[in-house]
Amino acid sequence: MRFCPILAVALSLAVAPSAYAGAVSFDDRWEHQRFSLFSANDFDHEGATLDVVSEGTVSLTWLALPEADWGARAASWDWSVTEGVPATDLTKKGGDDRDLALYFVFLPETVARELSGAPIRKLLDAAEARVLVYVWGGQSAPGSVLPSPYLGDRGKTVVLNGAGTGQASESVDLAADHERAFGGAPERLVGLAVSADSDDTKSVIRGAVSNLVLN
Repeated sequence: MRFCPILAVALSLAVAPSAYAGAVSFDDRWEHQRFSLFSANDFDHEGATLDVVSEGTVSLTWLALPEADWGARAASWDWSVTEGVPATDLTKKGGDDRDLALYFVFLPETVARELSGAPIRKLLDAAEARVLVYVWGGQSAPGSVLPSPYLGDRGKTVVLNGAGTGQASESVDLAADHERAFGGAPERLVGLAVSADSDDTKSVIRGAVSNLVLN
């Protein structure tokens, strides 16, 4: 049989694994991670929308991504805050309340396979982890890249919106932000998380994240 370049390209596209996840549903795959036995946020999963209420509490909900989605390098979403915490110093441990935060967790492929099925705390604690945390809240200017008071060299906070109410649509280049934050290209995107944090200021957050898409 004669070799056909067009056929070869078509076949390769047909069998190649997906490099992106597309729309991410807030369904029952998401797991609630508490940091206190007696205190936690209320996360209401509604398909395309995650409603969040935090009343002097802090916790997160997270999703382990399947291997087919590890190659995602960009993301977009809508979010809103109708009641929020005051402006805080996001670099201060124990004083860094923020309205909403989206975590993107990267690991080298070998480590990702070793930690498959592990809880989010173990992923975040891995020495090889690199975590981009996009935040609505704080006193720093939008666009600021800040050190994480909890993740050390493993994590960076990227401020998208300062403290205050409103709504916004975001589109982020994960690869470019990873390069800016950590000085290198990202590895495998293995997990996502959403958090709200109001325990230090004892205030109330009401917000939502919707239409989350990876590509």
